[in-house]
Amino acid sequence: MDLKKYLGVALLLGGLLPLQAQHRNEIKVPDLDGYVTLKCDLHTHTVFSDGLVWPTVRIDEAYREGLDAISLTEHIEYRPHKKDIVADHNRSHEIVEKQAKNLDIILIKGSEITRPMAPGHFNAIFLQDSNPLDTEKYQDAFEAAKKQNAFIFWNHPGWDAQQPDTTLWWPEHTELYNKGCMNGIEVANGGSYFPEAVDWAIEKNLAILGTSDIHQPTTVSYDFAKGEHRTMSFVFAKERTAEGIREALDNGRTAAWYKDKVIGKEELLRPFFEKCIEVKEVKRDDTGVTLSITNVTDLPLSLTKTAHDTSLVYFRHYTLRPHTRHNIRIKFTNGIKGGDMNFRVDNFIVRTGKSMDYTIKL
Repeated sequence: MDLKKYLGVALLLGGLLPLQAQHRNEIKVPDLDGYVTLKCDLHTHTVFSDGLVWPTVRIDEAYREGLDAISLTEHIEYRPHKKDIVADHNRSHEIVEKQAKNLDIILIKGSEITRPMAPGHFNAIFLQDSNPLDTEKYQDAFEAAKKQNAFIFWNHPGWDAQQPDTTLWWPEHTELYNKGCMNGIEVANGGSYFPEAVDWAIEKNLAILGTSDIHQPTTVSYDFAKGEHRTMSFVFAKERTAEGIREALDNGRTAAWYKDKVIGKEELLRPFFEKCIEVKEVKRDDTGVTLSITNVTDLPLSLTKTAHDTSLVYFRHYTLRPHTRHNIRIKFTNGIKGGDMNFRVDNFIVRTGKSMDYTIKL
C-alpha cells in the first residue's frame, strides 16, 4: 500500500473508531407522569482512591451504558495509590468535568467517608469541596459535609467485612440520622442486596439507592452481551438536571435496580409497573377472556398468582419478557363472566421479603 492510501485508511479508521467507542445503549424504562426516570450511579471509584481506572473511563462507561448521572466518590481515608497519584480529594472530579459536559452526563461531586463500623462507610454527594471531610473524627467529617448541604447516604450496610453475622442499625446511626447526616441508604451495592435496609428506608423516610461501587472496568464485573447491567438507582426527577436529581433524592423518589429486581416504595413502583405494560382485551366469549399484555421495557416482569376467585383459571407463574407481547388466556368457570385477576410482581420489592401485589379487573 502506498503512503497516500495508508494515510487515507488511517484517517478513516481514526474517524470511525471514536464514533464506535461512543455508541450509547439506552436503558428503556418508563417515566412516571410528571417525572423523567433518570438512571444514576452515585458510588464509583477510580485510581484517585482504590479504583483501577483513570477517571475518564468512568464517564465513557456511563455514556455507553445509558446512564444519565454519575458520581466519582473517592475514599477520603483510603488511597492506596497516593504515592503515584498525588492530588487533593477534588481532583478526579475536576479531570472529567469537561468530558461529562460534552457527553451530557450529569456529574455530581462526591466523596466516601470511610470509617470502621460503626458508623461504617457513607457517601456525601453534592459537595462543593471534598477536602474539609478529611478529619480525624468521623463526626467532624459528617459535619463538614452537612455544612455544604451534602446529601449523605449509608453504603453497603450489610457488608460482610463490617457486619459479618447480622445487618444491624447501630446507636451511631441513630445519632447521625437525628442530626440530619443520613438522607439515604443503599439497599443494593454491586452484587449484594441488603433486604433489611428496605424496611429502614421506608420506616425512616430515607431515599432507596442502588449503586455499582465499581472499582475495576465495568466490563470485568458485568457481562453486557448476556444482558447484565450495573446496579444503579432510578431517580424520578422533575427535570434532567443535577438540581432535579437532588430534589428527587430529598423527597425519596427513587428505586434501586439490582439484577432483575426493582426495589422501592410501593407508591412509586405501582405506577411505574403500570407504565411498564400495555394491556388490551383481544377476545372475550362465554368461556373466558384473552388479554394481550406487552412489556415495553428492558425489565423482565415475573408474575405469580395470588388469592383469587377459583372460578377464574389462569397462570400460576408467568414471566413477561422484555419488549414482547404476550397473549394470556383467563378461563371462566361456574358461570362467571369476569372478576379480579390477582398476582404479585415477584421482582418488584416493596418491603423485606414482600413483593408488590397487583390486580387486573376483567
